[in-house]
Amino acid sequence: MTSAETQIRALLDSRSAAMGDKDIDWVMSLYSPDIVYFDLVPPLQYAGSSALRERFSDWFGRWTGPIGQELGDLKVIAGDNVAAAWMLIRTSGTLKTGQDVDYWVRVSNGFQRSGDSWFITHEHVSLPVNMQTRTAVMDLAP
Repeated sequence: MTSAETQIRALLDSRSAAMGDKDIDWVMSLYSPDIVYFDLVPPLQYAGSSALRERFSDWFGRWTGPIGQELGDLKVIAGDNVAAAWMLIRTSGTLKTGQDVDYWVRVSNGFQRSGDSWFITHEHVSLPVNMQTRTAVMDLAP
C-alpha cells in the first residue's frame, strides 16, 4: 500500500469518526470547498461546502445520539495528487422519531491533494432500487 493510499484510508476513518460524533466542523474540514455531493435525497446534487454543511447539519439533527459508521469492502487507488475510493458504509443508530435504523449504502469518492493534505472533492451515496416497486432496498448486507 502506498503512502497516499494509507492517507486516504486515514481520511475515511476520520470521516467516519466525525460523522459518528456529528461534529460538523470536523466533517467539513475533510471536504474540498468545491465539493460536489450526490446524496440519497434530493436535490440531484449539493455543490459547494455551504450546501453540504447545511445538508449534514440537517441530517445530524435527525439522530438522538451517535451515528454508527462502519466502513466495509474499502478499495483505494491513489496517484500523486488525485485518488478514488469506493466502499460500503453501514449506518446505524436511533432517529429522533424513536426508529432504530441499520442499513448499508454504497459510496464512491474522488480526492485531490492540496499541499500535504487530501480532501474529498466528490462523493456519491446510493442504495439499490427495486425496479418493480421503485423503492430503495435497505435490508441488504455484505
